Amino acid sequence: MTILHTDTPTREQLDRLFTARDAASVSIYLTTDPASDGAGERIAMKNAASSAVEQLADAGAHKADLAAITEELEGLVDDHEFWRYRARTLGVLATPTTVRTFRLATTLAADIVEVSDRFLVKPLLRAVAFPQAALILALSQGSVRLVELVADAAPFDVAVPGLPDSAADAVGKASIADRSPARRLTGSEGHKVLVTQYARQVDHAIRSTVTAAGLPLILVAASPTDELFRAVCSYPGLVAESVNESPEGLSDSELVTAARRVLDDVHTQKLRGLLASYEALAGQDRTETDLATLARAATYGMVATLLVDLDAFVPGTVDDDGALVYAETDDAHTYGVTDEIARRTWLAGGDVIPVRQDQLPGPTPATGLLRWAF
Repeated sequence: MTILHTDTPTREQLDRLFTARDAASVSIYLTTDPASDGAGERIAMKNAASSAVEQLADAGAHKADLAAITEELEGLVDDHEFWRYRARTLGVLATPTTVRTFRLATTLAADIVEVSDRFLVKPLLRAVAFPQAALILALSQGSVRLVELVADAAPFDVAVPGLPDSAADAVGKASIADRSPARRLTGSEGHKVLVTQYARQVDHAIRSTVTAAGLPLILVAASPTDELFRAVCSYPGLVAESVNESPEGLSDSELVTAARRVLDDVHTQKLRGLLASYEALAGQDRTETDLATLARAATYGMVATLLVDLDAFVPGTVDDDGALVYAETDDAHTYGVTDEIARRTWLAGGDVIPVRQDQLPGPTPATGLLRWAF
């Protein structure tokens, strides 16, 4: 099998999406299955596109814009090559002149079809804040393999061109256990040099093949291979915590079980740290859960970190001064105000962390950690 196809957005992409404005902006998020043949997803996309165009028509969009968006989305539905590769969620953000797609490893509670003068970006932030997929590097001196960890799916090996079979293969020796000279070094020092050369070849092969995937890399290796690989690793997503045991003899499922604990710990520690900060700042009047107050705070750059309910959608508008007005119904003249608060926080240099409602410190759909008190 091949690596799960994901398109995790970069900071620059998110900036552009957050600042894009078009009276006919369509945001579609659909559940997808990487193991399916894509037929069901294409039907769902076709239905979502029809719903989006209908909403725009009801809102009085220009006929030319309706025709252009229809053409863009129908073209995506008919793109057989595109539907060969799927992740857990597909995000489609379209205007009459552009269409952007993102295949995400994260999942949503329900499909979304939203039209407004701006994109719904919040679902993309979850993929950035808490990746739900990872690469596992099972590295020992006798073997190496790369395994894909995907939420709610069986693990699979990733083919990496140029990956050596073992440390001995990497350095062209029958064994690295002998005590022959290696650049005038013998014994344990020579052995360390050879393993480092092996680690560097592994790093180069991985970096050349999968860096674009943007996934965390979890290392499963015993000492000293663990430390020697970390010393030369240039993969930007290498997780600080390892599974410190030899992967020799471990199945892919056993590797995933061990690695998932590391990934869960990374997410848990991040959230726990944020909640601890919330408790500390609450005593300084530097936390806020009221949406109207948060809208003003985000407008004036006061929000350092925003925890926001990934699945909540509260229709309304926020004006240039941060005044929030709720709407009884969702239409093309409104948008999700939690997404707008997230947008303003993000563009002011704050962190936006989409979470589930039960992970928030209170019952409202957003919580802000403020740079200073009101």
